[in-house]
Amino acid sequence: AMAHIVLPVVNAVGDFITWPVRAGGNLVRNIRNISNLEQENEELRTRLDMALANKNECDVALVENQRLAHELDIKRNTGYETVVADVILDNTAINHGTFLIDRGTHDGLKPGMVVVSFDNKMVGAIMDSGIHYSRVRALTDSGTNIAVRVAGSDVYGFLHGNGSTNPTVGFFNDPKFQGGKGTKLITSSISGILPPDIFVGTMQNKSDVNVLSPS
Repeated sequence: AMAHIVLPVVNAVGDFITWPVRAGGNLVRNIRNISNLEQENEELRTRLDMALANKNECDVALVENQRLAHELDIKRNTGYETVVADVILDNTAINHGTFLIDRGTHDGLKPGMVVVSFDNKMVGAIMDSGIHYSRVRALTDSGTNIAVRVAGSDVYGFLHGNGSTNPTVGFFNDPKFQGGKGTKLITSSISGILPPDIFVGTMQNKSDVNVLSPS
């Protein structure tokens, strides 16, 4: 009979005595949880700020890319298949400018294909291909002779490599056209060889053109 009376009382007394300790432990755990939440919130805010900053940079780059494409009269053709390659050997010499890339027939490459940089600037055209490599003739090579167009116009001409860092342009279809410093040139499809509207270079004067060099 005493067990039914004493035990509940003892349990009640024990609960009463240990309540401050248990309450303190719960308070500590709650404080720790709040601290962890605040730290996680701070990390999330930092990540959000970084993401917003990256988005702003991407938006700015996109607007700049669209502005430049409009200025150069470039129309990107997404129907072209692309293969990413690295330059493995620069074979530039007097009057010659060729280089090797680490992609070949195994990757679908063949002579005549155009090689461009990641920012859509023409570097050269493939001369010949092996299984796992291709040799590219740069725009600076003395054997280069490609059709170009003055961006934003219907004026056409031909770009000739001369072994220097600045190939020359001439034979414009409009005899009244006077090219000068800052005139931008893009590829033309009139020869039936090159895809159109790829940026080639900028004229430095009436004949010399600044192009992208592999070296």
